[in-house]
Amino acid sequence: MTSNNSRREFIKRASALSVTGAAAPWALNLAAIGEAAAQSAPSDYKALVCIFLYGGNDHGNTLVPYDQTTYDKYRLLRTGLATDRALLTPTLLAPAPANALPNSREYALSPALSALKPMFDLGRMGVLLNIGPLIQPTSLAEYTARSVPLPPKLFSHNDQQSVWQASSPEGASSGWGGRMGDLFAAGNSQATFTAVSVSGNAVYLSGNSTAQYQLSTSGSVAINGIGNTLYGSSAAAQTLREFVTSSTSSNNFEREYARVAKRSIDANVSFTNALGSPPAVTPGNGLDAQLKMVARMISARTAFGAKRQVFFVSLGGFDHHDDLLELHPLLLGEVGGAMANFDKEMIRLGVSNQVTAFTASDFGRTMRSNGDGSDHGWGSYHFITGGAVNGGSFFGTAPTLGADSKDDVGQGRMLPSMAVDQLAATLATWMGVSKAGLVDVVPNINSYTTQNLGLFKAGA
Repeated sequence: MTSNNSRREFIKRASALSVTGAAAPWALNLAAIGEAAAQSAPSDYKALVCIFLYGGNDHGNTLVPYDQTTYDKYRLLRTGLATDRALLTPTLLAPAPANALPNSREYALSPALSALKPMFDLGRMGVLLNIGPLIQPTSLAEYTARSVPLPPKLFSHNDQQSVWQASSPEGASSGWGGRMGDLFAAGNSQATFTAVSVSGNAVYLSGNSTAQYQLSTSGSVAINGIGNTLYGSSAAAQTLREFVTSSTSSNNFEREYARVAKRSIDANVSFTNALGSPPAVTPGNGLDAQLKMVARMISARTAFGAKRQVFFVSLGGFDHHDDLLELHPLLLGEVGGAMANFDKEMIRLGVSNQVTAFTASDFGRTMRSNGDGSDHGWGSYHFITGGAVNGGSFFGTAPTLGADSKDDVGQGRMLPSMAVDQLAATLATWMGVSKAGLVDVVPNINSYTTQNLGLFKAGA
């Protein structure tokens, strides 16, 4: 049965249709409204945090093979780039015997990610092995023969960023985070704060009916001149506000602009009331600062009336065709420190079991060195963290290294054995998306027999 909140949200969005008139196709999607109205409003709180590493993170030096047999293959492929095995011993990931990898395979974190090791050891972090965009499960023979559909424009930055975030190439209008938002916005008393980015515009958070709300690391972005006074006059400030929010124009573009302006002004008021003034010292725009803003939003979840939220943060600079050994550890150190700090803050706030964070990137890199770096690849390794995660574990199949490997499509580019769509469906299920609703979030999910990767503890 549809909840009262869902009915109210449906009526509110239907009313928006009459306001926008001919502009309605841009403002909402009727199919999405129907699904949003059908999704039951949750009574608890949960949040997802996507940490996107722009440029294509070099997974080979992020999670390094440690068992001697595989390490030797890694070192042979990565001439001049391989991490010294002795340096990896302190960051060796040792799961419980029941969770050990087959064939005595072992992995260690980059020394720059040492801050994440305690999280793995305490069962608060899992490792996703060889994950990447697919249309359906694909073998090397099928890839070589092009006998199955493949992700469009493989190895292209812009397109693969979009495929990761939206299951479609550059130009996609919605992402799977935003499509989750479509289903849950009705359960939030302030739907504006359902999908929140602290890193600019991201297709991941764009829904068919949900618009992403963008923050800076210092807070909401106010419209100048509509505060208490304008040129010393409160009347002037009020006049400006009335001017930019007036919806009486017969022009569809002007009415839509006024609607968006009013939503922005109202959201800024709500944000300020819930979080108060920004920190005394304005933070930078690094990953740690972005995650601190996410933590502040989560701490104010009750004031926002939020039941489900999806967040996006990012860090760039990972396109290391050159200077991999010099630049990559610096970025990984920032990632590891920021994720560890965020995890501690979730514990302090008492919401660790209700917040899940995960990393993503354009693509993995070639395992084969190009001399001073690595080139665009496909499959990659990623992390998932939080108290609900079935941590201290590896998920997926460890790829075989080598030119004759069934997992290598050329130059050490790994053919993914785990699809981003499977990850998206697993996260959506944890958030409370119904079985029937999964196809609205992940359109290709029925191509996979395994739709839940088992990333979460029972009952989480």
